[in-house]
Amino acid sequence: MSHAARIDFYKLAHPNLQAMIALSASVKKSSLGPRLVELVNLRVSQINGCGVCIDMHWRDLVKQEADPRHLNAIAGWREAPFFSARERAALRWAEAVNAIPHSPPTDEDFAELRAQFSDNEIAELGYAIAVIRGWNMLNVSLQNPIPEVPAPGF
Repeated sequence: MSHAARIDFYKLAHPNLQAMIALSASVKKSSLGPRLVELVNLRVSQINGCGVCIDMHWRDLVKQEADPRHLNAIAGWREAPFFSARERAALRWAEAVNAIPHSPPTDEDFAELRAQFSDNEIAELGYAIAVIRGWNMLNVSLQNPIPEVPAPGF
């Protein structure tokens, strides 16, 4: 991959960019809590191969004082003892939703989710997954590179 973006989409389509930023900010302030949102962001970004987002969300979790060993194990969360039942249900749902359209979420996936989350939280999680997928698709398709030095606030 080139270390130059195809276009600098952060400087283009400002109303759309601001809407994405606002949605990202709103899911971080949701009842899900910042740690859970960032775990989902990191896992979905790993699956989608978005280096920019992997770097950003890993750094955010480190700022939240997440244990580096736990973060290192997120790709193998099913085998790792570090994640709560709630986190496991969210990660499972995020993976299932991210697999659409190739494989839709199953009733079993939803039942596990419903056992841990209210209807409102399920909707919030859906928005969280949607917005990180959007960022992933933009960054990967436009070859946005991981910055050597992160921009302030990122």
